[in-house]
Amino acid sequence: MFQKADALDVKLEAKEALQVYLELEKLHPDNADVLVRIARQYRHLMADASSNEEKLKLGNTALQYGKRAAAADPQNSDAQLSCAISYGKMVPFMSNKEQVACSKAIKAGAEKAVKLNSSNDLAWHILGRWHRNVASVGGVKKMLASMIYDKLPEASNDEAVSCLEKAVKLNPTRLMHYVELGRVYAQVGRNSEACKYLQKGLSMPSIEKDDPDAKAAARELLASLK
Repeated sequence: MFQKADALDVKLEAKEALQVYLELEKLHPDNADVLVRIARQYRHLMADASSNEEKLKLGNTALQYGKRAAAADPQNSDAQLSCAISYGKMVPFMSNKEQVACSKAIKAGAEKAVKLNSSNDLAWHILGRWHRNVASVGGVKKMLASMIYDKLPEASNDEAVSCLEKAVKLNPTRLMHYVELGRVYAQVGRNSEACKYLQKGLSMPSIEKDDPDAKAAARELLASLK
């Protein structure tokens, strides 16, 4: 059943894969790898949902499976990362207060994941993206956020570059690593390097669920840099 489910997952057939993984969950309710895979299918379904309400519902379901995975196996890097990914997917549909709280959870989850497995390229990617996003928030906005909510952890574009370069080195076949690195370079005004990495990402085949969105962001950013 694992092989069947994983084959469906690779083909991005989320509904079909989810059904098989849910059957596996009945047999192995505390298997972190199964729970991580179930969470991923719910995030894939979230991407295809038509309303923000449905997206948040699916995202929260993914989050709950991620929490179960993290609790089931505290030493599993992917299990610790799962919640961070789900939070990241839900952030655009949350209130400002929720976004600040989720930002901390995303950073903590990614850092724990890389500590458990320094070869987890996706964890480095999430951490790099976190640094880029938070570093892009202006000083006044950060100050207001800390006054109204909680203070955001420190972030830097240099850290974003470092994390994403690690991600590229660990997995050079993942196009979103190149696109995200290009976005960081664009953010700091290093347009030549930004274009190089964005074009590299665009030249690669779309394999993962987020690849088309990553390419769309790359095309839009490239157009603005020319």
